[in-house]
Amino acid sequence: MAVGGFAVDSPNNDFLGKITVSVVITCIVAASSGLLFGYDIGVSGGVTTMAPFLEKFFPDILRKAAGAEVNMYCVYDSQVLTLFTSSLYLAGLISSLAASPFTAILGRRNIIILGGLIFFVGGALNGGAENIAMLILGRILLGFGIGFTNQAAPLYLAEIAPAKWRGAFNAGFNFFLGIGVIGAGCINYGTAKHTWGWRVSLGIAVVPSAVMIIGAFFITDTPSSLVERGKIEQARKALHKARGSSIDVEPELEELIRCSQIAKSMHQEPFKTIFKRQYRPHLVMAFAIPFFNQLSGINIVAFYSPNLFQSVGFGHDAALLSAVIIGAVNIGSIFMATAIVDRFGRRFLFITGGVFMFVSQIAVSVVLATKTGVHGTRVISKGNAILVLVLLCSYTAGFGWSWGPLTYLIPSEIFPLNIRSTGQSIAIAVQFITVFILSQTFLTMLCHFKFAVFLFYAGWIIIMTLFIIFFLPETKGIPLESMYTIWGKHWFWNRFVKGAHQQNLP
Repeated sequence: MAVGGFAVDSPNNDFLGKITVSVVITCIVAASSGLLFGYDIGVSGGVTTMAPFLEKFFPDILRKAAGAEVNMYCVYDSQVLTLFTSSLYLAGLISSLAASPFTAILGRRNIIILGGLIFFVGGALNGGAENIAMLILGRILLGFGIGFTNQAAPLYLAEIAPAKWRGAFNAGFNFFLGIGVIGAGCINYGTAKHTWGWRVSLGIAVVPSAVMIIGAFFITDTPSSLVERGKIEQARKALHKARGSSIDVEPELEELIRCSQIAKSMHQEPFKTIFKRQYRPHLVMAFAIPFFNQLSGINIVAFYSPNLFQSVGFGHDAALLSAVIIGAVNIGSIFMATAIVDRFGRRFLFITGGVFMFVSQIAVSVVLATKTGVHGTRVISKGNAILVLVLLCSYTAGFGWSWGPLTYLIPSEIFPLNIRSTGQSIAIAVQFITVFILSQTFLTMLCHFKFAVFLFYAGWIIIMTLFIIFFLPETKGIPLESMYTIWGKHWFWNRFVKGAHQQNLP
């Protein structure tokens, strides 16, 4: 059936596709770019608790930790230390925005490769760092690499996966991100007692980037990207590989060509087009979803959980092991999300995850307030420290089946082809600028807010869950080329998109 110049396909149409060996292998390779982001998230927090690393770059923190009377919330409060973590995300902000035109011109796959190469150089530089300047420069290069891969990989997955299974395949990016976090935590645990351990932890970042780069050379670009660049025959071959030789790919190819032709006929700058009224709901989601993702507090827990657990009474090894446990819980919850996201839908996962996260954050703040005192001067018992770990695992599980994978999925699937790369760039840029601000301020917030910092994030979880309930329509099972229909049926967004598609706007 045709609506506004576009074919709207029923769920029985062949061009929704089926799962093939080729599409599985291709998506695994593309999703493996999540290893880069995950490894960095997992490794940075652990390295900043290693005495040899602190002695070389941040000796003041060691002196503070050795003080007779220490406020447990303020041990790691250092702006230079947080700059080590957050500089990556400022670089990622810049590169994710720059990636938009490059992704359109060079293709999704080539940008993934470019990001991997830059990340490789940054990892090598960090492993051999001799001073703060080398350390920060390496982090900046890592940020440029992650900015490119985080922009291109979710787009690749959304465009190559069959519509019926798009949520599950896109969750692969977050699955590999979780694998990277766990791998980094294990490496930190194994190297922490060695004077050169921090070099190994930082330098091994070259391994996941090398694996991803090699794999990316053996996959094709997405059919949408190939059509966008005028490579029709290559797009046809890519569709046959992805959908299976028995599937007639011509209807899907014709739809891609039609969308691309309409986009090109408009002759508009994507960064200007995306601010048009009919794209208001898309733009709001591109800002709100990644913004709320970070205000859930997840990356703060990931970055600084070793610091936090060491502060609340765990030994150094136990603190690192606790971070690994949290990472393992995250992986388990991502598996669950992969299994049910295309059955129960995006909204269900968002809402249930939000409830789990809110309850867990409130409970953590109560335990810390009652057991360490208002000023954080009382030593917490090992049993209560374990309780904090259990509660943070519960929080991480809620995030892992909701805001974790869905933050990358929603922006990658809601935009029409003419502004899809731009929309994804904005979403990743918002994520990076938010996490830069939060990571640069968290240790200071922890020092001043103390246990109430978790109440701060709990308040945001209420807001973001209500936002999902009222403003996010369900997108499961809808082909990318027909995604515009969801906005016209929504109680709020229909006023912005009404009439736009009668003008044959994509």
